[in-house]
Amino acid sequence: MDDRHDRIPEIALDWHRQGKGAALATVVETWGSAPRQAGSQLAVSGAGEIMGSVSGGCVEGAVVTEALEAMEDGKSRLLTFGVADETAFSVGLACGGTIRVLVEPVGGAQGIPEAMLADLVTARAARAPLAYSVHLTDWSRRLYTPGTAPEAIRARFRSDRSGLAEDGSFIAIHNPPLRLIVVGAVHIAQALVPMARLAGFDPVLIDPRDAFGSAARFPGETLLNDWPDEAMTVLRPDMRTAVVTLTHDTKLDDPAILAALASECFYLGCLGSTRTHAKRLERLRAAGVTESQIARIHAPVGLNIGAATPAEIAVSVLAQIIERLRKG
Repeated sequence: MDDRHDRIPEIALDWHRQGKGAALATVVETWGSAPRQAGSQLAVSGAGEIMGSVSGGCVEGAVVTEALEAMEDGKSRLLTFGVADETAFSVGLACGGTIRVLVEPVGGAQGIPEAMLADLVTARAARAPLAYSVHLTDWSRRLYTPGTAPEAIRARFRSDRSGLAEDGSFIAIHNPPLRLIVVGAVHIAQALVPMARLAGFDPVLIDPRDAFGSAARFPGETLLNDWPDEAMTVLRPDMRTAVVTLTHDTKLDDPAILAALASECFYLGCLGSTRTHAKRLERLRAAGVTESQIARIHAPVGLNIGAATPAEIAVSVLAQIIERLRKG
């Protein structure tokens, strides 16, 4: 997957600073079978370049036309496309969905100020969660951190959900990218890491054993040939991080598990049979791990789908991670 599709605000800011002009189109509301969820974005340059998507190709042409006009007049606008409209078939929503799309030029009388967009981009680079609020009537805008946001917006951080607020504002949540930390460059990891990347995770692989954690076995991936406790100290797992241990080696797995349990990671899964996990729990309890911490561990790792091959096990692990992320 091209990671530029996850950098829409950054691309819009770059285009604007290059003098091309830029606008951001954002899905603010959907009904029916609309293909993209609220918060999905498309960047448009004054030269007609596009990156991202608001409908998987259904209405992009019409949105680009509006974006170019917005760059000319400096005014934001709210667009609605649906199957009941006269233009439904011409814009490609014959499947029955309806979407509302906010188009904002960068700069201009009613557009998003360059400085505000730059602050948003800076926060994203620092893995700092931020909410962007824009009122859809008076076009007032504000950025919120979890610490400065009212409770209704803090709840959106937790659920990772962009959408309309009761006061007529649209709230776009910019949480840090999802990460997957895999401890153990084993065969399962060779399938799990690329699968996770396709699912939108930024994977990092930890293994101090050079023969396992090599670029030849994991081309193009981020590899840390450090001991897991040292690597975890540097990576600092947060609430947008999943951790999976796969080595079967207590010298590698246990320090990583202890570090993960001391963090806010939303998922911790550990490979091993029921018997192996029982022995693991004995060691963890002896190390002072509490029962509430132990309850956070998913082991044997993965959903019980009857997986047998390394690739099938990787599917079960990724599915369990996503289940935990989306269902809590």
